[in-house]
Amino acid sequence: MPLTRAVLLDLATIDRGDIALDRLRSVCPHWTFHPTTAPGETTGRIAEAEVVVTNKVELDRGLLAAAPRLRLVCVAATGTNNVDLAAARELGIAVTNVTGYATPSVVQHVFAVMLAHATRLADYRQAVAEGAWERSEQFCLLDYPIWELAERTLGIVGYGALGQGVARVAAAFGMRVLIAERPGGPPQPGRTPLAELLVESDVVSLHVPMNESTRNLIGAAELAVMKPGALLVNTARGGIVDEAALAQALRTGRLGGAAVDVLTVEPPPAGNPLLAADIPNLILTPHIAWASREARQRLIDEVAENIAAFQQGRARNRLA
Repeated sequence: MPLTRAVLLDLATIDRGDIALDRLRSVCPHWTFHPTTAPGETTGRIAEAEVVVTNKVELDRGLLAAAPRLRLVCVAATGTNNVDLAAARELGIAVTNVTGYATPSVVQHVFAVMLAHATRLADYRQAVAEGAWERSEQFCLLDYPIWELAERTLGIVGYGALGQGVARVAAAFGMRVLIAERPGGPPQPGRTPLAELLVESDVVSLHVPMNESTRNLIGAAELAVMKPGALLVNTARGGIVDEAALAQALRTGRLGGAAVDVLTVEPPPAGNPLLAADIPNLILTPHIAWASREARQRLIDEVAENIAAFQQGRARNRLA
């Protein structure tokens, strides 16, 4: 059944003027695009919509019930914790999400930060900026020890599309790969218990979803058993790592470094432990591992495909 009126509530979280919206426009004739939507604005903006696209704007039971024409909610992301799925089912509103769109971007980011740590990129860049190379008595600087990924052990926690993508690239670098057993799940052939993986890994990369079994999965106890000098990479969700414990492990030199792209609350409030200026060997990025232009374009195009499938009576990426 054709859909005629659609609204996208937070386009600025996806498009910075570099994304084509043609495919979206081709599947629905009347679109309203809002750069952002404050909580008090949502009701009015979705009141007449048949399709609502949201990345992070929350749609609770009350909001869904107050939109009598609404038939389809498209989450422009993989996680759907911002939509009340139970209420959507009761109200007969379909909900879809998008998966796999950012795998190349996230994998690239994981190795970018891993290599930045291994090569001490920031330290050498700073040394050159401060004139250390110009003052050097020899042709190169060797002030900061560089280590190779080859022959190191990479522990992957979460082995969906992202974890598998990281594993493939790790193999190309000559790394030994360990895959963690599913948090809270039974033992699995070819998988390593998390406690053992943390002890053996030189680098640990997190790719699990955020749920009750993964909340604070990596806390003070887990950080304490990791190899001295090990590297922790988190491009998954902020609440998976105890941020105060990680800050302390870095300050004391217990860990060799960390690369964090996600925090428990985003944007982070003042006082988040990982925002402190005195934490060494931390690469903190603002939730951009997923955000290549190509990944953002795939995301928008996949939302359009979900809308097209719904109109054709096909269940595509349906969660409700």
